[in-house]
Parts: sequence; structure tokens; C-alpha cells
Amino acid sequence: METGKGLKLTPEEQELIASAVRRAEQTTNAEIVPLIVTRSGLYRDVQYRTGLLMALVVLALLLTMEPLWLPWGWSASNAAWLMVAVIVGYGGGVWLGKRPPVIRLMTSRERMRQKVMWRAERAFAQHVLAQTRESTGVLIMLSILERSIYVLPDRSLADLVPPERWRAVVQASMQHLRESRIVVGLCDAIQACGAVLAEVCPSRPGDNPNELPDHVIQEP
Repeated sequence: METGKGLKLTPEEQELIASAVRRAEQTTNAEIVPLIVTRSGLYRDVQYRTGLLMALVVLALLLTMEPLWLPWGWSASNAAWLMVAVIVGYGGGVWLGKRPPVIRLMTSRERMRQKVMWRAERAFAQHVLAQTRESTGVLIMLSILERSIYVLPDRSLADLVPPERWRAVVQASMQHLRESRIVVGLCDAIQACGAVLAEVCPSRPGDNPNELPDHVIQEP
């Protein structure tokens, strides 16, 4: 699977993720919601910067090799062809700037982390994770283009669990993500999250309602 494109899960894979959520929630009163997004940001500036870079490269190459393609000196038509070549180079760079590997190469890790965080916060509000009875919703968001998993707990859980514990949840899945084993990585993150939540928010017999859907949510 090319990271950055939409991920099509089979019914079996969707059920694997839903089963992982159900197992994790058996030991905790918290609610886990898995979300897969194609990307967290558009990164349009990468297209423009790559286009400009390609245009400059084409211009530099043509000027360097001027004796080969312009042996009889400059003319108006030569200048027009040079301009066309630069424009084509810019267009090719813009097209390349849409490719996930180029976006990752031209974008800092810190900026991608910010984009993933903002997307997770927006999704948390859109899917009303804050509406649980005891404010115990947890979003586990996988952003494919950025190759990143982000765990966003509701406010009551954020006070109970230190940030390093949530980072450990993310690390539980990273090796699988690097190997493009998306479903396995997400299930591992859900399992690790369930173990953390069972410590700080254990289930109470007879009082553990399923307040949020268990299925994985997929968005562009």
C-alpha cells in the first residue's frame, strides 16, 4: 500500500479492529474510538516550492548546456522555447509536490506533528468523544500520509495518565506501521491503550455501558 493514498479495509480487517476495541473496553469504563485519515494536512506550499525548484533546475541546466542547443546565438524564438521549458519544469514540479514521498521529504517532522495534532483535535470534537458520561473518551487516530498515530484522551484521563504513557501506546504500533502493516499496528495501539486505561479507569461490574461505536472511522 502506498502511504498517503486512501486505505480500503476489507470487512475482515474492520472486524479485527472492532474486536480489538471491544476487548480493550472490557477492562475499562473508558471509550476508545479508532480513526484512520488519509492525511492531516494539504501541504499545498510543497507543490509550489517543488515547482519553483524544478523550474530553477531546468533553467540552470539549459543555460549550462547553451552551446549544445543554441549554437547559433539567441533569437526571439529561442527565448520563447526557454520560457516554455521553464514553465513545463514548474508544472512537473507541482505534480511531483503532490506525491507523498516528496511531501514527507519537503516538510519538517515538527510541522507534520502539528498537523496531525490539529486534525485529531478537530476529529475529537466532530465525533463528540467529549459526550461520554465521565469524560473518558479516547481517540486513536492513524494519519497515513504522515505515518503517524496520535492518541487524544478526554480531559479527565489526561489528568490521570502522564504523556509518556500515551507515547508508549504509540510506540507499540510504530514498527508495524513502518512495515505498512496498518491494521496490526492499529490493533496493537488499541490493546496498549486498553492496558493503560484499565489501570486508571477500570470497569465496574454491571456499570460499563458502551457509549460510543466500536467500529473504525475512515475519513479522507
